[in-house]
Amino acid sequence: APEHQHVRYNPLRDDWVLVSAHRVKRPWQGQLEKPPPEDVPRWDPKNPLCPGATRANGEVNPKYEGTFVFPNDFPALQPDAPEPDECDHPLFRAAPARGVCKVMCFHPWSDLTLPLMSLPEIRTVIDAWTELATELGASYPWVQIFENKGAMMGCSNPHPHCQVWASSFLPNEACLEDRTQRQHLSQHSVPMLLEYAEQEALRKERLVVENVDWLVVVPYWATWPYQTLLLPRRHVCRLQDLSDSEKDSLASIMQRLLIKYDNLFEVSFPYSMGWHGAPTGPYLEEDCKHWQLHAHYYPPLLRSATVRKFMVGYEMLAQAQRDLTPEQAAERLRSLPEVHYK
Repeated sequence: APEHQHVRYNPLRDDWVLVSAHRVKRPWQGQLEKPPPEDVPRWDPKNPLCPGATRANGEVNPKYEGTFVFPNDFPALQPDAPEPDECDHPLFRAAPARGVCKVMCFHPWSDLTLPLMSLPEIRTVIDAWTELATELGASYPWVQIFENKGAMMGCSNPHPHCQVWASSFLPNEACLEDRTQRQHLSQHSVPMLLEYAEQEALRKERLVVENVDWLVVVPYWATWPYQTLLLPRRHVCRLQDLSDSEKDSLASIMQRLLIKYDNLFEVSFPYSMGWHGAPTGPYLEEDCKHWQLHAHYYPPLLRSATVRKFMVGYEMLAQAQRDLTPEQAAERLRSLPEVHYK
C-alpha cells in the first residue's frame, strides 16, 4: 500500500477514496513559498465583528472581553420561512427548511486565532459551543457548529469566529453518518468511532496528538492532504455530554493540533472544521447510542502555504483522490513542534 495505488473505504460516509501512493513516496520536501505577511489590526472600528463596532444592520456590538454570540445578520436559515409550493412531480421535490444562524466571536482581538489563544480562552470557546448546542438543540434536530478559517476557505473576515446553524431537518452529512453508525452498531455491537479510536490508539500509524481523553488522527480514509479527525476516548454522544475535565483536555489537544497546523508551512493554516454529534430536538428522547461525538478538520493546503489541493476533474466526476498517504501526512504532522512558530 505505501508504494502502489489502491482505494480505501470510508465506513463513516460509505464511499471510497483513491490513494495514488506511488506518486508521492515521501512527505513533500520542496520549496516553501511564503504568502504575503499578515497585517491584521488588533481592533478596527470598521470591522463588524470587533467590540464596539457597528454591524450592517445598525446594531452596535458590546465591548466584549471574551466570546460574543449574536444572530447572523445575513442568515441562510430563518425560523419563520413559509412552506414551499406543493410538488407536482417526484423529480421536482421541495420540503420546508427553517432554523436560526448565529455567529460566535472567539476573542475581542482580530489578530488572534485559536492556536495563539491561551488554554483558558479556548476553554471559554468550548463552553460557549456547549451552551449553544444545548440551547438550540432543545428544539432543533441538528445544530452545526463550524469554523471556516482563512480567505482560502471563503472566510471574509479575519476576526476569530465561527458559525452555528440550527436546522429543522437533518442535513445530508448528518443523515449519512446516522445511517452508517447505526448499521455498524447493529452489526458489531460497538459504536463505529469508539472502536476506530481504540484501533488508531493501538496502531499509532496515523496518530498526530493524544492525551488522556482525546486523540487526533489523519483518518485511514482521509480525502484532504492533512485532514484530521478529533475523537474522544470514551463513548460520548454529544458535546454537551462532556465533563469539565474533558473540556479542559479538549482545549489542550485543540491547541496542540492547531499549532502543528500553523507550523507545517509557517502560516495561519486555513481549514474548515465542524462538530458532529447525535441529533437533538426530538431525537433527545430516542436511543442514539450508535453516535460518537467527533470533529472534522478539512484543510486544503498540499505542498506549501500557497499550493493547495483542488477537488476538481476526477474528484468531482468520479471519486476523491489523494497522492500523499494518510500515514505520510500523519508522520509529517506528528513530527512538528508544539511551540508556535511565531
